[in-house]
Amino acid sequence: MLSHNEMAKCIQCGRALPAFSFGKRICQWCAQHEAAQRGEIGEDAVQHVMPAPWVRRSSAPTITQAIFGINIAVFLGMALSGISITDPTTQDLLHWGANSAQFTLAGDWWRLVTSMFLHIGIIHIALNMWCLWSLGAMCESLYGPWTFAAVYLISGVSGSFASIAWHPYGVSAGASGAIFGLAGALIAAYRFGEFSAPRALVASQLSCLLGFLAYNLVFGAISGITDNAAHVGGLAGGLLLGALIAKVAPQTDDLIRRVAVVLFGALAIAGAGFWLQQARGFDAKVNRASQLLAEKKTPQAISQLQSVIRQRPEFVPAHFALAHAYFNLRQYSQAEAELRRVLELKPQDEGASYELGVAYLNEKRVGDAKTVFTQMLTKNPNDADAHFGLGMAFAAQGNHEAAIVEYNTAVRLDPESEGVYYEMGASYAKLKKYDDAIAAFLKEQQQNGDDQYIESALADVIKPKEYGQKLKMHSTRPSNCRRAVRATENGSTNQATLAASGSCQLLHRSPRLINRAIGIGVCSSISIRNCNSAKGLSGHFARDLSTLEPEFIEQ
Repeated sequence: MLSHNEMAKCIQCGRALPAFSFGKRICQWCAQHEAAQRGEIGEDAVQHVMPAPWVRRSSAPTITQAIFGINIAVFLGMALSGISITDPTTQDLLHWGANSAQFTLAGDWWRLVTSMFLHIGIIHIALNMWCLWSLGAMCESLYGPWTFAAVYLISGVSGSFASIAWHPYGVSAGASGAIFGLAGALIAAYRFGEFSAPRALVASQLSCLLGFLAYNLVFGAISGITDNAAHVGGLAGGLLLGALIAKVAPQTDDLIRRVAVVLFGALAIAGAGFWLQQARGFDAKVNRASQLLAEKKTPQAISQLQSVIRQRPEFVPAHFALAHAYFNLRQYSQAEAELRRVLELKPQDEGASYELGVAYLNEKRVGDAKTVFTQMLTKNPNDADAHFGLGMAFAAQGNHEAAIVEYNTAVRLDPESEGVYYEMGASYAKLKKYDDAIAAFLKEQQQNGDDQYIESALADVIKPKEYGQKLKMHSTRPSNCRRAVRATENGSTNQATLAASGSCQLLHRSPRLINRAIGIGVCSSISIRNCNSAKGLSGHFARDLSTLEPEFIEQ
């Protein structure tokens, strides 16, 4: 750096060099003069007059204006399509290209770029565009249009990678990762470049940039919804590119070196992305498959999971998720095969043991199912899921008294168990204990919400008039119960008995838990351990998009 108030001068003629042209040791006039002496230009070539120091480039910051316009156009497009300009939903953001690990690492790489032009509300875009207009014009005047565009895009992608690395279940959008990259590039230029501007001015600019960064990082940490990971990632990308340009290719007309620096920076960011994809990509693909299952796109989900297994045959979450997909298609033998593979890879996985027992029940192999659940209880007598499964096995054999004992044990051990009261009500109904059946069904309704299966079961255990009397004493949701009464009066078929036809209670219970499953989305008859824990498939549970809503983050 230069001393205070000292101006950089040409080493040939002593002329003051233009401001904000770092890395130059010889002025433009001398460079042309030496070229003429070497015979590289004609004798009649015009000798350009050097501009006075401190004169900025006359060209407008066209790239900055273009990026600004694209951001505004995308925001207006969202608004005109009916999306809230103050509080867009997670689904809206994903539809328009927001960044999310389970989509990006599963193959939607374009989200790394599109998320840079997407914003979460009018205040978000207003703040980012104000910063872009100021820093963008300064950075473009220093680096030139195409180098500036490369720094912006590479820094933005660097920020997007950092975001999905730090927030694997978040949804992020915004330009500030790229804007922090511009700030980083300017800081590197001021630190490592040579300027004809007085040192005091350069130091002042550097201090302003550092203050801008510090304020935004601290504010981001406090706010809770700001994506500081994207900020830091973009800043790192900008610092790297800015330092390389200042040291290796400071001349704007040195095209080969500039291209080499940009390519090196792009390859460095791509390498980091490749590492991230290898470390997190398979989990992301399983998570994406879970979303496809939730959207009832089971064939696509199976195809993706099979692709993951071909690449990593020992990846337990993929086998677990594929078993769930086969459950959804009622292909229980294939589900059984996947669950057996899970237990080969992870013998102590209680969730896989439970679901294997469920598969046996659906295959009407009740004896094998009882063996599995009994083995689980041998290892852990207080396993609520094992008691639940054993109860369903007893019910499948017609031993409803023993089944009710197991169901009561399950709800004692885990009062929040989903589906247990429903199965208990079905067993009471088989024993013609209709009051107890109604109480169990209503308890399930109260605890886990209403659906067509509970209503249909209630309508089947009591005549309409008697059912109406029970409503006054038991039901907290009369409108739903009245619908069940009307269904019975109209002679509608009990949908809950179609799949079971009096054999295995599990089959008619499956659709309820399919609709309620969290994570993989189609747990069929899977217990609370794997449906509602939201911890992951065998420790890597896939999270449904609904769990992402509180976690969308602004760049």
